[in-house]
Amino acid sequence: MSSSMGLNADSAWPLWDELPLVGAFELDQSEGAFDKAVVHQVSRPWLFGYKPTKDSNGHAVLILGGGGYTQLMIGREGIAVARWLAGLGFIAFVLVHRFPNAETGPQAPLDDARQALGRIQASGSAPRGLGVCGLSSGGHLAAALLAEYPTAWTPAVPEAPVPKPAFAVIGYGPISTNAKGRTIVPDKPTLEPPAKQALYDTVVPDEHLARPAPPTFIVYSANDPIVPVVNAYRLAEGVRKAEGAVELHVFADAPHGFAMDTEGLPVSKWPSLCEAWMRQCGLLGG
Repeated sequence: MSSSMGLNADSAWPLWDELPLVGAFELDQSEGAFDKAVVHQVSRPWLFGYKPTKDSNGHAVLILGGGGYTQLMIGREGIAVARWLAGLGFIAFVLVHRFPNAETGPQAPLDDARQALGRIQASGSAPRGLGVCGLSSGGHLAAALLAEYPTAWTPAVPEAPVPKPAFAVIGYGPISTNAKGRTIVPDKPTLEPPAKQALYDTVVPDEHLARPAPPTFIVYSANDPIVPVVNAYRLAEGVRKAEGAVELHVFADAPHGFAMDTEGLPVSKWPSLCEAWMRQCGLLGG
């Protein structure tokens, strides 16, 4: 654990080395507070921890923000989510992972997320179970953690056991509609950079979920112009086929990236619905 804190976190851990935080990634705070911060150009991934602000429920959550695997909405889809979960008694961890590009290769985000799960488990922060929460591209990455590791790739640390998430919260992620042969847009162009397209082609979570799948909460917008809602249905059916319990909420009218700060629409109620689901699943303690 590093003594150099960032992102207003209570702890900060480098994933693959012991180098200081400075220079690990580019943080854009042009809109002011951390709540709107965006991360660019990650050279060294880091994990930021947030303590519960009420009695701990014994669970930890790895939070994976979106940004299309080319940037990371670390404020709206990371720190804000961590504050919400910390208020429910979770120990929350926000991951700043590398992006898939010519330098890192397509598997970098998944290897970073798996390493983060292992670090959290080894720290003893999740005595009652470790979950994942991912939004947008982070939803794809969270779903990837529920799936078998691709046989075409070699894990970064082959001998290291990776804990399976005990529960999952996934919102508006491109689970499989970016994958070759599974798009719903005719003649959909390949994504740039090529490593990003390779990631989506190789990691198709709804087809490769490990059994049994954990309890999973899924939330999407029916008219999302960026991520087709069919991703929600594919993931929900995949969880069901993998012997998991699934709760699916599809809101009729909501923008892509609704996160937790889209006010004035019914989708703003999704965190309350998720909290009720967590309580039903026994995740919030007494």
